Order: sequence, then C-alpha cells, then structure tokens
Amino acid sequence: EVQLVESGGGLVQPGGSLRLSCAASEYSYCMAWFRQGPGKEREGVATVNIGSGDRGGVTYYDDSVKGRFTISQDSSKRMVYLQMNGLKPEDTYMYYCAARRSYCSGLHDADSFNFWGQGTQVTVSS
Repeated sequence: EVQLVESGGGLVQPGGSLRLSCAASEYSYCMAWFRQGPGKEREGVATVNIGSGDRGGVTYYDDSVKGRFTISQDSSKRMVYLQMNGLKPEDTYMYYCAARRSYCSGLHDADSFNFWGQGTQVTVSS
C-alpha cells in the first residue's frame, strides 16, 4: 500500500505563495493534488504522470489554477510538489495528495485514485 504524507500548508495573504509537499512511500503511475471544502466534494487540482516514455511527466490542471499552480515531482526522493502562486481567498481548502495505479489522461474523479494522504490546510486571508 502506498503511504502519502502532505506538508506545507498554512495561512498566507492574498497574492502570496505556498509550496505543498507530498512524501510517497513509493510512486504510483499518476500522482495528484485534490482539494476539498466543508460539505463539498473533493475536486482535482493537478495531476502528473510518473516515469519515462510518452506519458511520463505529463501534467494536467484545473482551469481555476492554470498559470498559478505548478505540480512537479522529484523521483529520487519520491516527492510530489504543488507550487501555488498568486493565491486567492477562494483557494482556501484542505489539500490532499493522491496516487492512482494507472496513468492519468486529465483530471480524474477522486474515486479513481487508490491512495490518499491525510491532508494539509491552506488558508488564504488578510
């Protein structure tokens, strides 16, 4: 079973930046960041395919974060990151790292991911 541990959340002012980190006990084919608000469904933020070949390194983003957030990976450390710039109050959510046993071809539903971290809270407020 893949274990995922997130870190890096916190309180930041609008326009500020945060970098979330996800430490994985092992990589899976696709790693992702989701976010969830109280009483809402978990929504995909970004995905990255792991490995070499045509699908390795391919990333996908939700339209609401394109140009502001960047997902990346460091395979030597089994880490996945989410660099968040230009943060807005509406980015305030619990953020989760997730892993999927197959490659991603976009932002997939949360149900298709097999492993989850415990989450890290991001609050954007002045």
